[in-house]
Amino acid sequence: MTETTEQNAAKKMESPQCAGEKMESPPCVEENQRLVKELVRYDRQLKLLGREGQRKLKEAAVMVAGIGGLGGTAALYLAAAGIGKLILAHEGIIRLPDLNRQILMDSARVGEERMTAAVESLKRVNPEVIIEGHNARITLAESGPWVRAADIVIDARYDFPERYALNRLCVAAGRPLVEAAMYGFEVSLTTIVPGETPCLACLYPERPQEWEPLGFPVLGATAGLAGCLAALEAVKWITGVGRPFINVMHRINTLNMSNYAVSLRCNPDCECCSNV
Repeated sequence: MTETTEQNAAKKMESPQCAGEKMESPPCVEENQRLVKELVRYDRQLKLLGREGQRKLKEAAVMVAGIGGLGGTAALYLAAAGIGKLILAHEGIIRLPDLNRQILMDSARVGEERMTAAVESLKRVNPEVIIEGHNARITLAESGPWVRAADIVIDARYDFPERYALNRLCVAAGRPLVEAAMYGFEVSLTTIVPGETPCLACLYPERPQEWEPLGFPVLGATAGLAGCLAALEAVKWITGVGRPFINVMHRINTLNMSNYAVSLRCNPDCECCSNV
């Protein structure tokens, strides 16, 4: 008779302390059940990350700045992967034009707070994940504690003032920043490591905003692809599996799947990171 995944998992996770006892104590039974449940939930990815990699995910905290089409997708797959804690920041209410891409939102909740809907959606995917949601924009004055509480940060904000602020906070706190972006059918991705790589201000020197942040074209599938890649970068960084995209920016044209990589260099005169 073939054993089920649950039975196999139970054997693997059986505690030595419990194995020799005829009657397990309730705490021991509860712990075994929890571990078995985790093995079953993450069975398919354990083949890739290993038990140690899964443990690292469970103990890690990721901040996702922006939970729209890109950030919401990243948060969803991090929750599904078993990240220990998500720290989310995004202001405002759900609007009808959001729904072509923002997969954590709900048509029935247009006009309601975006963050509340996002947290509920993520909890339905994985109730074990701790979620800290902030109905707020990214600012130098208020967002520092969120960045410092994270092991890695994903930038999914749509406007440069917030992205510059997040970059400064990550540089100050020494936190790696996954810089993911999309425009039309193009996706770009790099991971910024303070003291090792150029920061966002090196790549795009700060200047007055000259464009309408909500006016650029967005296709949900393109934003979702960028979000998946950002989540993968965070998983790679946390588990040590593979190598994150550091000192290089990858660009993908999703219309024909052509891609290229650009080597990045620090700006020695950067006002943000030159003294790090």
